[in-house]
Amino acid sequence: MKTCLVVDDSRVIRKVARRIIEDMGFEVAEAADGMEAIAWCRTAMPEAILLDWNMPVLNGIDFLRQLRAEPQGKAPVVILCTVENDPAHIVQALDAGADEYIMK
Repeated sequence: MKTCLVVDDSRVIRKVARRIIEDMGFEVAEAADGMEAIAWCRTAMPEAILLDWNMPVLNGIDFLRQLRAEPQGKAPVVILCTVENDPAHIVQALDAGADEYIMK
């Protein structure tokens, strides 16, 4: 079964995302911040990552840059999810390695 890692500091967002993503046939793992997510990816690289931008410890953009530098970090499809709608933020996310960018 394919795995999706949901990375968000909001427990509520993770819970809602989990239900939707499980209904799509994915096994879901969760991380509350970028550091926790990097540790998870080093153990078992997921096929997809739903990633929040604004998080404590390690934000989404910094996580994404670290992920893409990992040996298998180019593999996951990463969807960055945020409230930021400034075109400059979208460009920054895509430049950092996001595959898609969606609004919360």
